[in-house]
Amino acid sequence: MESSEEQKLQVRKLDLSDKSKGFIELLQQLTVCDSVSDKDFEDRFRELNARAEDHRVLVIEDDRSGKIVATGSVFIERKFIRNCGKVGHIEDVVVDANARGMQLGKKIINALTDYAHSLGCYKVILDCNVENKAFYEKCGYKQKEIQMVKYFI
Repeated sequence: MESSEEQKLQVRKLDLSDKSKGFIELLQQLTVCDSVSDKDFEDRFRELNARAEDHRVLVIEDDRSGKIVATGSVFIERKFIRNCGKVGHIEDVVVDANARGMQLGKKIINALTDYAHSLGCYKVILDCNVENKAFYEKCGYKQKEIQMVKYFI
């Protein structure tokens, strides 16, 4: 049975109302994320919702404060290899600085991983910085090869 604390911190899909609950400010703790207008947020939310199976954004809301305290997303890549297999890509995982140490990151990662597995993905991959490697290893991930990136200005 879950404790009342756990019941207040459940993983769920992103909702349109989450912008007013600090969702964008939470992403700003992860990376560059300029302010997003209500219209732009709604447009992107509806765009992602139209691709609901292939792109899932999950959040944890603290029911006591009404704030989003953790988030992450997974998108599904459909491939020709591996018998037209699918790969899950986990992105944008962040836990609010004031909520760290409560296993919320692990909760989000497990939910994203389980979702990709439920869709038949043969693997789930993610990129992380060296400082977060141990965390992802505790979640069952292991280092494989290297990441390359090219940014467009």
